[in-house]
Amino acid sequence: MKVRFSALAAGLVVALGYSLLGGSGPLGATAASAGSPAPCGPASDGPAPPATATTLTTLRQAYECIFARYYAGSILDDRTLLTAAFAAFTQELQSRGLDRAAATLPRLSGHRDRDWNAFATVYARVLATLPDDAGLRQALAAATMQGMITALNDNHNAWIVQQTPPSVRLGLGIAVTTEGRATPNIRDASGPIYLRAVQPGSAADKAGLRPGDIIEAVNGVPLFVAGMLSPGVLGLLQPQSADETIRITIRRPATDTTMTVALHEEVLPIAQPPAVSARVLPGGIVYAVLPTFSPGVAAKVLGKIAELRQDDRIRGVVLDLRGNGGGRDEEVAKLLSALVHGKIYSWDCDVRDHCTPHRTDDSTPLLKMPVTLLTDGWCASACDAFSGAVRDLQLGKLVGARTAGMVSGMPSAYALDDNSVLLLTPLHHRSANGEIINGIGVAVDYPAPMTAADLSAGRDPALDKALALMTI
Repeated sequence: MKVRFSALAAGLVVALGYSLLGGSGPLGATAASAGSPAPCGPASDGPAPPATATTLTTLRQAYECIFARYYAGSILDDRTLLTAAFAAFTQELQSRGLDRAAATLPRLSGHRDRDWNAFATVYARVLATLPDDAGLRQALAAATMQGMITALNDNHNAWIVQQTPPSVRLGLGIAVTTEGRATPNIRDASGPIYLRAVQPGSAADKAGLRPGDIIEAVNGVPLFVAGMLSPGVLGLLQPQSADETIRITIRRPATDTTMTVALHEEVLPIAQPPAVSARVLPGGIVYAVLPTFSPGVAAKVLGKIAELRQDDRIRGVVLDLRGNGGGRDEEVAKLLSALVHGKIYSWDCDVRDHCTPHRTDDSTPLLKMPVTLLTDGWCASACDAFSGAVRDLQLGKLVGARTAGMVSGMPSAYALDDNSVLLLTPLHHRSANGEIINGIGVAVDYPAPMTAADLSAGRDPALDKALALMTI
């Protein structure tokens, strides 16, 4: 099973019916439970059985799966995985007030099997000193697994446990972003931080908060001190319980007014991605919004453009990809194939740089119209890939802000013995000209980022610039 793992991981997890959390259940506490596991195999496309306990055997199965299936597995030093896994294990112990003297990383030699056995022996020894609590042991196993995955530093790898997709979520009803380079990982970005969206009907909406409002302080504490973002203050925007009151002080650029509102975490419906939309703007330009590259999107947007082209005044298309968190490679291929034929639009490469090309489908009718893309730091994964191809193949201009640069590669899903799934990228993405855009993003031809002041005042500098370019 292969999926294009959106850089905005939560969206994919919900879509696939997965959770990034481990399940519960008893966990074997002896090194013997870490006996040779069955090799990981491809996960099925159907519903998985209920999750069972994540044991040392499961952890070793994932460990071996990484070496066998991951892009860099053949050259990976096992100490990278085991050190990160043990660090996550001890951090979970400390967070629960259960640190143990025995929780000391053993000497690792770089020999994969010997190092695993040394790790497993200490892991089991520590578990033997802990309360017989299945939930605790599962949490420790989950932390250890996540530590291994995090050590790969690959934004399309994950460990997931299948569950029924939630129909509601807890939250404050706001989504935040930042000026400077707006990225999905807001902790890496510069300020000011402002509201990107306010969920209709939420307490935040009822309290009068609006997109573009700049967050000055949370519970009276400034978000920025001496120009540096305080992660602790930012974390206050994710309350731990519905009983917690969060006071948010905002400044509204459009009116230069300040207000403080008190919010509680509330149950909110899971917001569905906006539908594809298209309309004709003055000058005969079709403005089409693609919120994702989910299945069927390319056909939908091309169909809407075809309907609007019945008007003889249509002379170009603006594709708005801002906020597009990614989706399916086949949708990228279909949309690119409507822009150009006979081209390689990307490559999948192994760790030794042996690459396989992806080509356009020349049976797709061409649009034969100029195209301009609107991008931002939330255009990720498949959106990165599409934008990179448009730039490399000179299919249109890019306006707005650099894309997220979260496009390591398309992951494959592998089943583990606790009925969880490991997503690993066997190959890494290269853009049409062969360059890496993961971690870098796709630069725009014309910078026109959306600022808090623009959003607050209802302005759209990127769209204005695109229309100006297409009417020259």
